[in-house]
Amino acid sequence: MINIFYVSISGNTRAFVKRLVQYAKVANRRNATKPLIHAVEYTENMDNTIIDHPFFVIVPTYLDGGNGINNGYKEVMTLDFRDELDEANSAYLLGVIGSGNRNFNAQFGLTAKHYARRYNSPLIGLFELRGNDEEAVKIYAALSKYQNDFNQRGVKRALVR
Repeated sequence: MINIFYVSISGNTRAFVKRLVQYAKVANRRNATKPLIHAVEYTENMDNTIIDHPFFVIVPTYLDGGNGINNGYKEVMTLDFRDELDEANSAYLLGVIGSGNRNFNAQFGLTAKHYARRYNSPLIGLFELRGNDEEAVKIYAALSKYQNDFNQRGVKRALVR
C-alpha cells in the first residue's frame, strides 16, 4: 500500500490524486503485486494517522508572486499543511510530489522542491495543474519504486536535487 497525504486548494491536486488512485486500482487488477494507494486529504478533521506510517506528500504550488528566482518564492496557502508535517516523524516521509503551472517557469513545482529540501526527502515528480494520464503513470511508477525500496531496505533514499 502506498500512503499519500496531500493538500488541495483549488481542487487540481485532489483531481490528480483521484486519477492516481484509479490508475493504481487498474494496475493492481492486472497484476496483484502492484500496490494500491491510500490517500488522505489534509483537512481540520482528517484522520492524521497516515503520518504514523511511511507516506508521500503531494503539494500544489502557491507562491507570493514574483518570478521564483529573485522574489516570489515564499510559500502561501499550504502553511497549515506544512505545520502538520513539521509535527510528524519525518523519517516516515518517503518523498514529495508537486503540482504547478508550467507557465510560471522557475516557480513550477517550487513548493514541492522547498518541501523536499526542508524534510530531506526526494522529489519524486511534478505534474501540471490537474495532471494527465501520462503523468499519473510516470508518478505511480516512481511511487511504487520508492515504496518498494523502502520496504526492502527500511530507509529513505538520499535527497535528489
